Amino acid sequence: MQKLYQEVVLEHNRRPRNFRVLTPHSHRAEGHNPLCGDQVEVRLQVVDDVIREAAFHGEGCAICTASSSLMTEVVTGLSATQAQKVFDDFHRMLAGDAPERFLPEGAKLTALAGVRDYPSRIKCASLPWHALKAALAHENVATTEHQGDAS
Repeated sequence: MQKLYQEVVLEHNRRPRNFRVLTPHSHRAEGHNPLCGDQVEVRLQVVDDVIREAAFHGEGCAICTASSSLMTEVVTGLSATQAQKVFDDFHRMLAGDAPERFLPEGAKLTALAGVRDYPSRIKCASLPWHALKAALAHENVATTEHQGDAS
């Protein structure tokens, strides 16, 4: 199972999905992880409260890139409220507080569950998610330093 999870992360790092500058977009936010050097910008096209398109670009480590790629696949087609729930469940998974079964079925987000064993890498996995959350709130800058978060 561990090998399968590692393969999902490696595949999404080698061939990230939705890695592009999304134009036009209605929401955007960028984030930076100074510990690892990750820089990611998330852009969304939201119509009638539904994320019609999600994309990212920037430079990041394999964990950040894979997390960004998986995130854009998962949130496309969700409402902002649904995306917030996935954000919350993903962060609970990283903290070890919630079973992975709460995440969307088939989303492969559990491939990142192993990151919780490496606390310094949690911010790599969570950075694009914080950028998503900031973009949905019409904030331009994301941080992984939220009070009470897993990261």
